[in-house]
Amino acid sequence: MTKLSKVALWTTPAMIALFAAGCNDDDSGTNPPPEVNEFETLTTYLSNNSLDLPSLFDGWLIDAQTIFDNGPETYFIMDIRGGDIYGGGNGTPDFEDGHIPGAHSVALSDVVDYEAANNTSGLPVVVVCYSGHNAAMATMALRLMGVQAASLKFGMSAWNAAFDVWTGNVGNTALDYAGAWTTDPVAEMPSGFDAPVLNTGDEDGFDILQDRVMATLSEGLHGIKNVDVLSATTDYQIFNYWAMSDIEHYGHITGCYQVTPGEFGVDDLDALDPNAENVFYCWSGQTASMIAEWLRVLGYDAYTLLYSANGMIYDDLESHKWPGPGDFEFETGS
Repeated sequence: MTKLSKVALWTTPAMIALFAAGCNDDDSGTNPPPEVNEFETLTTYLSNNSLDLPSLFDGWLIDAQTIFDNGPETYFIMDIRGGDIYGGGNGTPDFEDGHIPGAHSVALSDVVDYEAANNTSGLPVVVVCYSGHNAAMATMALRLMGVQAASLKFGMSAWNAAFDVWTGNVGNTALDYAGAWTTDPVAEMPSGFDAPVLNTGDEDGFDILQDRVMATLSEGLHGIKNVDVLSATTDYQIFNYWAMSDIEHYGHITGCYQVTPGEFGVDDLDALDPNAENVFYCWSGQTASMIAEWLRVLGYDAYTLLYSANGMIYDDLESHKWPGPGDFEFETGS
């Protein structure tokens, strides 16, 4: 009898069953755990921890006058200017050329870690940039991480005319593109789109959130100019973040959808196409920056329309307008 035939005789049906049972109970990883739906895990975490979009807007803006009146020293101010292509450039002074007294110069990508390591007195956090767009993005990132930060309204442009980038960006660009602005009824809100696929490799909701926040901060602001949108409105999925009464009063970008402020969140995400460039606009672009960051954390390709209505229909606006630069003192140096 050969060796092989001896093994065959020894391996009886009972032994085969015993061997199979041992394999099934093995913790060696031969049976991988169920795949985690990271998007579902993340959105559930946001909903359960008061991090749905409407919950994140309370007190998120602060104006220059309030900071001046209370004293800049009563805030932990992070100035994220420097290489800000959406607000600075063209020789605009950066931190060393002038900043709010006591402010900290911090890279956008570092705001979460820097605040955690340096705001040892627990002061109210304020983020400033040139125009308010980048600061709004950073404010949303911080709020998702549990820091009740605020963004300086209109950015350093509102602090002193030396930093003003707003005046040169307001206008009536919508008039330059025939058919791009209309008073027709807005399109019916879409629905039924699949969710984005997230691949952080994490299984816990907070860990997924943290990874996504840090990734978007590293990528920087997703801002888009009004000329790019108005010249090719069908290339984007466009959302207007106004009350319907304001749309009926002012009109809107052709083909856009209307989102009522405070009424868009986790339960409405199937209106966004994860494969489209989703552009949000508001009055100034700062609120839209908050929304775009929240959506990007969730895996959407989302953008803020820079300067928003102030850049497209400035002369028609009866409120929510750029008021002009401030005249508050600043300090120079590092």
